[in-house]
Amino acid sequence: MKKVTILCSLVLGWAQLAYSADASAAGDAGAGKNKSAACSACHGADGNSAAPTFPNMAGQGEKYLVKQMMDIRDGARPVPTMVGQLDGKSDQDLADIAAFYASQPGSGGQTNPDLLALGEKVYRSGVAERNVAACIACHSPTGRGNAPAGFPALAGQHAEYTASQLRAYRKGFEDESGRTNDGDTKIMRTTAFGLSDGEIEAVSSYVAGLK
Repeated sequence: MKKVTILCSLVLGWAQLAYSADASAAGDAGAGKNKSAACSACHGADGNSAAPTFPNMAGQGEKYLVKQMMDIRDGARPVPTMVGQLDGKSDQDLADIAAFYASQPGSGGQTNPDLLALGEKVYRSGVAERNVAACIACHSPTGRGNAPAGFPALAGQHAEYTASQLRAYRKGFEDESGRTNDGDTKIMRTTAFGLSDGEIEAVSSYVAGLK
């Protein structure tokens, strides 16, 4: 019962967060391909980044991408490497870019075999003694997320990038200089705050290998 309660709370919290994004503009993938030209330097021409510090965007849900880009543009999610990159972009521009990346196939990644057992445990069962919910509640058993609800896909994401975001959320639980754009419910901040460095490394490696 305790695990079910945690999972339901996580889903409801993420739902509140996901639907806070402005989804009024419908994206045009064709237009987004041209508008994303400058993004390719870091994220790859098709949204599959060659650098582990830059996120793969290919195959990510449009709703999630739009929210993150709006947050970065509007200052709700400070990202030093993105400073100035979205300045002057309209909501329609961001919707088009999101539609393009969402239409591209992801390249996938690999899980470190030494971290597989712990990573799978955290992802599928959470950490009950610290009230850390299972990741599958919002991100699905396969890591594909829930695009209509705005829950991000994690499968195939660079482990280094995922780990950096979990650490940023963990810092944001107590320090506003960390990542705080998970809404008033603090779903990701609360979850990350309960994870150790080893658990963050393991679950980040695990999702990298999900297909």
